[in-house]
Amino acid sequence: MHNEPLAFRMRPRTIDEIAGQRDIIGPDTALYRMIKNGHVPSMLLYGEPGIGKTSLAYAIAGTSSLPFIAKNATVSGKKDIEEVVAEARLTGKVLLFLDEIHRFNKLQQDTLLPHVESGAIVLIGATTENPFHDVNPAIRSRCGEIRQLSRLEADDLMGVLQRALTDEERGLGKLSISIADGQLRKIAEGTNGDARKALTLLESVISASDEQNGVTVVEDWLVENLIGRIGVFGDKKGTHFYNLLSALQKSVRGSDVNAAVYYLAHLLEVGDLVAVSRRLLVMAYEDIGLAAPEVGPHVLAATDAAVRLGMPEARIPLANAVVEMCLASKSNSAYKAVDAAIRAINEGKTGDIPLHVRDAHYAGAEALGHVGYEYPHDTPIGSFGGWVNQQYLPDKLEGTEFYQPVLAGEEKRLAAIYERLKEFRKK
Repeated sequence: MHNEPLAFRMRPRTIDEIAGQRDIIGPDTALYRMIKNGHVPSMLLYGEPGIGKTSLAYAIAGTSSLPFIAKNATVSGKKDIEEVVAEARLTGKVLLFLDEIHRFNKLQQDTLLPHVESGAIVLIGATTENPFHDVNPAIRSRCGEIRQLSRLEADDLMGVLQRALTDEERGLGKLSISIADGQLRKIAEGTNGDARKALTLLESVISASDEQNGVTVVEDWLVENLIGRIGVFGDKKGTHFYNLLSALQKSVRGSDVNAAVYYLAHLLEVGDLVAVSRRLLVMAYEDIGLAAPEVGPHVLAATDAAVRLGMPEARIPLANAVVEMCLASKSNSAYKAVDAAIRAINEGKTGDIPLHVRDAHYAGAEALGHVGYEYPHDTPIGSFGGWVNQQYLPDKLEGTEFYQPVLAGEEKRLAAIYERLKEFRKK
């Protein structure tokens, strides 16, 4: 009788047993050939939980002849690293797997770095966070490989599940189990590319199933009941959370309603309603903008309602906002204009404010020359209402155009007014 969980027992022993990740560790990759030929480079493995970072590290260790040590940065201290260094001095070289490497502090890194640089320690670091954001550059520079792993496909998980069912040494091969291919497929498709979850779910399903005439028979309702929310992943304020926010905004910008609603749903399941509402509000002005200016107030009303309602009802006004933004005309001209102005200021493209538009609400303003301003509301009403042809920008910037209209939706009308005003100013 095994005491360890099925997912632990079925962890790949060599790189030939790795499921998926063919572009990283498949037989035709350089990394596969290096490891097979006895050379293991220091590397960082990046990706969501359950997609094989730890399994890949252990498989590399099983293929290599190097002494292997596994540590977790959340609980390891300077003393643990010193022990690894001592082992490296004793054996000549060790393979260190360091999980959650982004949690290492500077002191721990300083202890480790020279030995990684000298080759005495071959480092395999794993992280769920983007290593270019959350791993110290000194660590990154000493890793010859930085690899982003992908979620496994359903077919890959089917292979993992079937191997577990037939493996008599580590898996369930010694048991008599009746489970249909359709039920296995449901597990493979319902665990979001996570091999650990798939194996854990398989073990739970079998443990909950009744035995009939010496055979454990799996029923459909058990599979459905245990899958539940197993596909939800998105650590609040973590890399994947921000990836979801980015995917939501880019889907809205690209007018893909179904993708946008999907990412909204995933974000709401993760549970940070405030962050989602803030992102939707900025999107209304960044991506919809002047092409459909009514959308901004609509989204503000929807996000206010969502915060007041809370989940699960909050999903309703937010879904309305997302669909409206997807189908609205798009313009980023206003924020592009202010960014262009900020860029000009930072580049030193500034000048004195014209005297006639400076503050004149105090005694002595006239003596300083703050005169000559013509009040547009007092001018005869023309094509645009009150308007007067006078200079507002500094002399050095006169004629500069930061605003470039987008000819979409309501902004077509605004662009026409803008062009007419430019013509008037030339007179």
